Amino acid sequence: MEQHLTACDLCPRDCGVDRTAGRLGFCLSGWDAAVASYCDHHGEEPALSGTKGSGTIFFGNCSMRCVFCQNHQISQPGPKQKFQDLKSDELAGCMLYLQDVKGCHNINLVSPTHFVPQIVRALTLAAARGLKVPLVYNTNGYDSVEILRLLHGIIDIYLPDLKYASDEDSVEYSRTPGYVQHARRAIKEMFRQVGALATDGQGVATRGLIIRHLVLPNGISGSPESLEWVASELAPEVTVSLMSQYAPNYRVDEFPLLSRRISVREYAEAVQTLDDLGMQNGWVQDHDSSDYYLPDFEREGHPFEAGATPWNPS
Repeated sequence: MEQHLTACDLCPRDCGVDRTAGRLGFCLSGWDAAVASYCDHHGEEPALSGTKGSGTIFFGNCSMRCVFCQNHQISQPGPKQKFQDLKSDELAGCMLYLQDVKGCHNINLVSPTHFVPQIVRALTLAAARGLKVPLVYNTNGYDSVEILRLLHGIIDIYLPDLKYASDEDSVEYSRTPGYVQHARRAIKEMFRQVGALATDGQGVATRGLIIRHLVLPNGISGSPESLEWVASELAPEVTVSLMSQYAPNYRVDEFPLLSRRISVREYAEAVQTLDDLGMQNGWVQDHDSSDYYLPDFEREGHPFEAGATPWNPS
């Protein structure tokens, strides 16, 4: 899979740069996997966090430039970024630590798209050393279908965002052309590979698709259109995580329509859309969840405070 790094085509931008020679494309990522943090994360959806946490590895950099990104400390270019550039055996060691020492239910790969070859190489080493928990591909949705096909049989749980229903908005707020088409094609491929969400006897996910949709103020997320697409093009039974946790941060002062939290009415309308479409599988959040879910990657140790508010079944 390393050949994809010599003329990088890991995301739809298809930059074509030779990352093995130190050249950088849009995501500013090179040969080694840039890891910002790894921890037992207890604030993910209940089927992922369970009782022991989701073994989360936060990769640095990103294929998008969301002006409201809650992980902007590690996803966006800036002088404060602090990454560990890990070799394959070191990344495998992180995975095994989360499984064997922390006892996590899964390995949760956050922003993995631009490091797929490095991740696959590390997984091969980790599996030979006893890695056996499910693998979660936690992505912004801007993925290449061709690359996803190479992951068939490797990834157990896909956790994509469905951020926008308008390419105009995706360019304005994330510098991401063609997001709607690419994300929808990618999510269809994910669903083809793993199907609907399956859980064990304790309600912990073992396989399947969970779609995250973050409700943005002033209709920017296009919630009705996105949810209708999921119901009609995939199935009403698909598991959806409807998120109210938007908090104005990073560069939103430059974008007036994003400069406030969502209203109770805006979130209620999105929840009602789920009901109207017969989409009963998944979770919703309390309206004030934005107070609990912002990470701080400058904090020593765990980037999340303990005690995040619980999710509610949809």
